[in-house]
Amino acid sequence: MSDSERKTRDATGTDHRYEVVVVGGGPAGLTTALYAARLGHETAVFDRGGGRAAMMQDTHNVIGTPESVSGNEFLSTAVEQIESYGADYRREFVTNVERTGESFTLETTDGSAVADRVVLATGFSDERPDPPLPRTGRGLHYCLHCDAYMFVDEPVYVMGHGESAAHVAMIMLNFTDEVDLLLRGDEPTWSDETARLLEGHPVDVVDEDVTGVRNGDDGWLEALEFADGTIREYTGGFAMYGSEYNNGLAVSLGAELTDDGTVAVDDHGRTSVDGLYAVGDLTPGHNQVSVAMGQGAKAGIAIHKELRTFPKSLAELEAEGAVTASDVPAIPDGLRSQAADHSTADGD
Repeated sequence: MSDSERKTRDATGTDHRYEVVVVGGGPAGLTTALYAARLGHETAVFDRGGGRAAMMQDTHNVIGTPESVSGNEFLSTAVEQIESYGADYRREFVTNVERTGESFTLETTDGSAVADRVVLATGFSDERPDPPLPRTGRGLHYCLHCDAYMFVDEPVYVMGHGESAAHVAMIMLNFTDEVDLLLRGDEPTWSDETARLLEGHPVDVVDEDVTGVRNGDDGWLEALEFADGTIREYTGGFAMYGSEYNNGLAVSLGAELTDDGTVAVDDHGRTSVDGLYAVGDLTPGHNQVSVAMGQGAKAGIAIHKELRTFPKSLAELEAEGAVTASDVPAIPDGLRSQAADHSTADGD
């Protein structure tokens, strides 16, 4: 396939064909695009914006990245990187994906595209409790493994009434001796065994609903007010009400899901649908930036192995003849030009 065939633009400004289209612009999707573009494949990222990574006030647990870097700064740098290698970044929402022969047709809020491979990196949305609430990132958190370290020896709450809330409350005892489990008027839905575990741990279960939030001058949470008139001081805490996986496109394509709604994948991100991949928080496993980036890298490499032109098989050589000097390199002209901008061969 020639460079012009891989990506064309008509008079309406609609991009047509890519080898790889990534749906979702978080760490997993952008890493997939980085690998795909650097490995010589015309690649586009369709991103509606937002997402869990964009909400990060500080970046935790990403080696080599200072914690002073916000989620938006982290993602903005990543977009600049993929564009520097020739990938397209399109701020569009993908409304539909259909299998058309051996390719996929994508419809977006601003056009359409055709791709040989599609990577879903649409993540999930945390279920938020009802207000009043502390500010997200300034007293309201969702990721225990990211943010527990922030609350060593600090008073902490956990909101929720299910198994996950109860267990997170007990886990937080590894970091602080002041942990409250806030039911907010709901009846507990955890098991009898979990109830016995809670009884054996110094977690204070608070029944009353939250009626007010007190913040400091810096915007950080200082205390919560309750329906019975009490005020409890907290530095922050976690809301544990479950997640809603953005799996609509996967479902429409017939991809297999797990019991919790994540997309079932193999170790390289392949779904049950040929040519369809999924990475990041949409898939089973730890919801961590570093894990998502690793999944994106593995998917990008796996896609390259499927799409790369060389080496030809013996059957192809017998049918088409030997590869000649005029046939190589296989990298499209546009990406070849981008590679020259990154070249260090001249010592610059």
